[in-house]
Amino acid sequence: MIEPQPAIQPQQSNGTGTAARKRRFGGTEAQIRSALKFYKVLAYLTGSMLLLLCAELIARYAFGQYLFAGGTDAVTGQPHGFGFANAEPPGVIGGINLSVTVLIVHGWMYVVYLISNFRLWSLMRWPFAKLVVLALGGVVPFLSFFVEKKFHAEVEAELAANPQAPQRY
Repeated sequence: MIEPQPAIQPQQSNGTGTAARKRRFGGTEAQIRSALKFYKVLAYLTGSMLLLLCAELIARYAFGQYLFAGGTDAVTGQPHGFGFANAEPPGVIGGINLSVTVLIVHGWMYVVYLISNFRLWSLMRWPFAKLVVLALGGVVPFLSFFVEKKFHAEVEAELAANPQAPQRY
């Protein structure tokens, strides 16, 4: 059985009186790279959906419009193909309310994004504050793009600086 090890282990003194620290990861390099790729894809998807959500909220609350696909125009009785319609009173009867669809898709995508955050965070054995920053990427517009770039570079640098750390088995 493999005994759990702390993320950073003290080593012998290097002769100058200071002890070097050995970095340990929670998985193999392949597992970390897989988690990093999963996180990267979800960071871009969630960030894009968040921007779409912001545009939808502006259309709804600033202009009183929903985005609909299909249905019938409530005033004229003509078919409504694709576009914006009044929110109150309802401008389209039937059809698919794409505004609500954007809300639902972003919500579930954020849940999967949080799973990817937790997976990367636990494999890298980072402090809890980094998990919070990762999670904020899905709720602050544009932040996921910047956070992904920063943490991607950080993971690559840590893997390169500690080639012995992911050796688990």
